[in-house]
Amino acid sequence: MNIHFLNKRLLHQLGFAGLIPFCALCLACWLVDIGWLGVFIKNQLAYGILILSFLGGVHWGAALIAVQLTPRQSKRALLWSVTPSLIAWLSTMLGGFGFALLIAGFIGAYQVDKRLYAWYGLPDWFISLRFKLTCVVIAALALTVVAANVRG
Repeated sequence: MNIHFLNKRLLHQLGFAGLIPFCALCLACWLVDIGWLGVFIKNQLAYGILILSFLGGVHWGAALIAVQLTPRQSKRALLWSVTPSLIAWLSTMLGGFGFALLIAGFIGAYQVDKRLYAWYGLPDWFISLRFKLTCVVIAALALTVVAANVRG
């Protein structure tokens, strides 16, 4: 079997599996006893922070192995690679606005991925996958905020 097909299939499976906590925590925010709501909101924020930081790491690794990058491209990719972690960290200090910053971070990360994925020689399906995953993440985070305000 073609290794590129296996990688594509596995990346899709892992990407969508990574959505399970986002969706489960969002759903829990709507269904759990109100006394538990804060726990699930905090966990949703924590998972969002973790995943946004991971998205920056993709650029760190890609910049290290993409031999075709110019020095300027490599510098830009490496500088960007730490930015999602900083955005995620800042979201911990903003209280209720942390979710807004996290959502903006995911949108920004997708926009940067859309511009830089060709630098690394990644296949076209990668950005399509990133778009789908980002849409679900943003929806889950936004619906968690709505649940917090409606139920809390």
